[in-house]
Amino acid sequence: MLDVKTKKRKVSKKTKQSWRKYIDIKDVDAFLENNRLEERLGTPFSERIDTQLFTIDKTADVTENVISKRAARLALKNKEPKCFASLKSHTCVPDPISKRNRVRTKEERMNSILGQRKVERKMKDILKLKEKEALKNRILAKVASNRPKSQEIKGDIWNSTNVLIPETITEWMSSNSIRHTLKHLGMKKRKLPLLCKKPSVLPAVEIPHPGTSYNPSYNDHQELLHNIVQKELELMKQDEHLNRVTTQMFKKISLQKRDENMMKEMLEGLPKNQTASSFKSIEEDQEENSSIIIANNKSRKNIKKTLVQKRKQREQKQAINERVLMKLEKKKISDVYKLKTLQKQIEAKERKQEILRQKRMKKRERESLMPKTLSKTKFEPIDPDFQLAEELAGNLRNCNPSNNLLKERYKSLQQRNIVAPAVIKL
Repeated sequence: MLDVKTKKRKVSKKTKQSWRKYIDIKDVDAFLENNRLEERLGTPFSERIDTQLFTIDKTADVTENVISKRAARLALKNKEPKCFASLKSHTCVPDPISKRNRVRTKEERMNSILGQRKVERKMKDILKLKEKEALKNRILAKVASNRPKSQEIKGDIWNSTNVLIPETITEWMSSNSIRHTLKHLGMKKRKLPLLCKKPSVLPAVEIPHPGTSYNPSYNDHQELLHNIVQKELELMKQDEHLNRVTTQMFKKISLQKRDENMMKEMLEGLPKNQTASSFKSIEEDQEENSSIIIANNKSRKNIKKTLVQKRKQREQKQAINERVLMKLEKKKISDVYKLKTLQKQIEAKERKQEILRQKRMKKRERESLMPKTLSKTKFEPIDPDFQLAEELAGNLRNCNPSNNLLKERYKSLQQRNIVAPAVIKL
């Protein structure tokens, strides 16, 4: 077959793209591939000498010594791990850049003066915000590492001590303040549940008055009747007061008189026997007044203050402030000679606060014996149990019960804040 001569094409090799497209680099690729193969396999076999290809065995076969398992394990331990093979070079080609620049560390790049200042600052325990956060995160990580796993309780969760707040600070802080502070530091302090606390200090069953006995003594019975009479008098006094300030303040009048009084009140302030001429004169006066007001209410030009006026105003304000400061300084100096008076005032204030504190304590004690507001219905105590002298039987067989036992127990639950007051008929 005859070789057909191809016509040489004239193409442009101006750009890199066209150069790569129309240049023939097969011989260069083949040469580089042979070099890479030689790097992997070494010198080609055609160029090696016989001593490199063959060896003459002049010694007899010697059986290898069998080593123990312990020695083999020790040798394997001292052997270089295979994972380090990825860090070694895979080719025999030397590094083209023999001397490489080493990146300096942050401490080496820091200025010597700044480094010295940093050391002094750490010695004085002056930390930056970033360093404080890092320290706090380390403490939190330490606490989290010591935290038990799920479904594993090692200690008392109610008496756990906090590491974030020192004891010197927690001495004067209340339990709620400590709980609030720890909440924002990423650690919660559990509040002990008040399961055993009673809703009221009143006993479940109150001891009845000795006068309520079926065979009481004369003094106890009279004392009971006296207490009941006093309570009834107080209730009557309250009713009279309400009647006096509500019902008795208003008079009973007929409907006709009520209408007359209403008309009289509505006509108060109006002129009597008013004629049409007087109306006209009033209207004319109003028109004249309105025209005068319109004439006087002309638009005025906004006159601004001059620089001199502004300067004087500023100087006056400055002088007023200086006088106030001087007066304050004089008062401070004069207060030095009023130490005894100030001491007396402080003692009087402390005595007053102590009296108020005692009053608050007494009020708190009184309120602890009273039922709380648990609903919109007000608690109404049960009527006291008593019997007159002629109703006393003298023995338990002929004694008649006066109160309902179920109602008494229900009222006791309401009084001790266990059941909310409600309108229930028993």
